[in-house]
Amino acid sequence: MPTSKLSFGDVLSESFGFFFSNLALFFHLVTIPWILSLVLRIAISATAPDSLVIVLLEKAADVIPTVMFLVAWMRATLLGPQQVGPTPGLHWSSRETAFLLQLIRIAGITFVLLAAFTLTAGPIDPAALGQVPIDPEIARREALAAPLGTGFFISALLALRVSFGLAAPAVDVPFTPRQAWAASRGSAWRIIGVLFVIFFTSGIATVVAAIVPLSLVHGLLGSSIGATVIAWTVATLVSYGGAALIATAQAIIFRRLTGWRKGVQLPEAFS
Repeated sequence: MPTSKLSFGDVLSESFGFFFSNLALFFHLVTIPWILSLVLRIAISATAPDSLVIVLLEKAADVIPTVMFLVAWMRATLLGPQQVGPTPGLHWSSRETAFLLQLIRIAGITFVLLAAFTLTAGPIDPAALGQVPIDPEIARREALAAPLGTGFFISALLALRVSFGLAAPAVDVPFTPRQAWAASRGSAWRIIGVLFVIFFTSGIATVVAAIVPLSLVHGLLGSSIGATVIAWTVATLVSYGGAALIATAQAIIFRRLTGWRKGVQLPEAFS
């Protein structure tokens, strides 16, 4: 049984509070993963910017620096900054491998469905939206993509419920998605609600962080390439901030629902 009742407001408050009170630590941990993600994005854009397959491969490759950052940030949340370890982006260990495997177990199906939906639906042409009569090719793609979109939505909800289990490999604790499911009984919708709010907020912030610099720099300098690079730089940093907030909430939920503390074994029900 969970060791405490999960509070929606308390988890949100503690997550945002921890993040904003540790901004210096965030910038220290995020610097190299941020640069790696940005370089990857620029390289892909320079080679095949219009290929959906290449873009999806870029997102898959970007998981590597993201995982290195998330492991370090979750350790800082649960153990304190002194237990972070090597600077993220310079070191890959069995801990990061365990975290990546846990991520695949939790959200692998969700990622596959999202990729399949993206490839099936294809690029969206705003000019074609609401067009009468409907383009037969667009209608065919939408019909094929609809079940994939539904499956993605359902699997995303299930993944969100157990995603707090990602905190376990960050602190070298064996913990399966099945155990996370059991630990979250009675708190499932609170977990989903907290993580959805953070995902939504960080998504809006990332979009704004991309559009505002793009518009300002393009308007002032007239350089579309320079404006794009600056927009990517700011948006990537903001997206890492959102990832840190989500990881903080997941770590807090893990600690509250399992009662885990450093040097203390998980309760019998979760071991």
